[in-house]
Amino acid sequence: MTSLYDNIIFGPVRSRRLGLSLGVNLLPIESKLCNFDCIYCECGWNADHPGAKRFNNRNDVKTMLRQTLSQMAAEGALPDVITFAGNGEPTMHPDFEAIIDDTIALRDELCPAAKVSVLSNATQIHREDVRRALMRVDNNILKLDSAFDATVQLINKPQGDYSVARTVELLSLFGGNFIMQTMFLRGEYLGQRVDNTTPEQISAWLEIVKRLSPKQVMVYSLDRDTPCQTLEKVGKEELQKIADMVQAIGIACSVA
Repeated sequence: MTSLYDNIIFGPVRSRRLGLSLGVNLLPIESKLCNFDCIYCECGWNADHPGAKRFNNRNDVKTMLRQTLSQMAAEGALPDVITFAGNGEPTMHPDFEAIIDDTIALRDELCPAAKVSVLSNATQIHREDVRRALMRVDNNILKLDSAFDATVQLINKPQGDYSVARTVELLSLFGGNFIMQTMFLRGEYLGQRVDNTTPEQISAWLEIVKRLSPKQVMVYSLDRDTPCQTLEKVGKEELQKIADMVQAIGIACSVA
């Protein structure tokens, strides 16, 4: 069963990719707000959450994060990472850059060993303020699930204009200073076959990885409930083979 995050600050949870992660949700608590409608999203379909579409207030985020980190410090159990994720796309928040600045300042004050991470679908990197903010965090983790527009439309269902070519062009502005994340999966959706693990898919995706040369690639598959019930998880062994191909071109790749 898919579910929403029910607060501004959530966790900490043990992340497969990041360690002990304290989550920050800039999106509504009672509904989802995203410009993708991914068929694998753990928060469910956008249409399933028709509630108020209000971003969380910058000062509320700062206050709650300070309170939580102070309490964790007092208990001697600080997080490894502060992760922006939640009920949609965090970089859509109009005050995203300022919130990142607040978070880095709180991190430096209260838990200097922790990393700041952002999980993003990369749709807002045309905004200079978003790119600046992402360049300041430790782990800007940017999604690209396929090298083909038709596959992205099927898997991610962008809500508006989207093209892989334009996204790759914008990703190149980071000069490799980002982590590329890809979800691999198979199955069916609305009578169409979904599979971004075919030789054609992997070959084209690898060409983009080569071109962008990110500091790391993260490959993973399904781990939680999905709104589309006809999807299949790709096994660890197969994911490792994909990771080996990435590592063969000199780029670090982790499997989760």
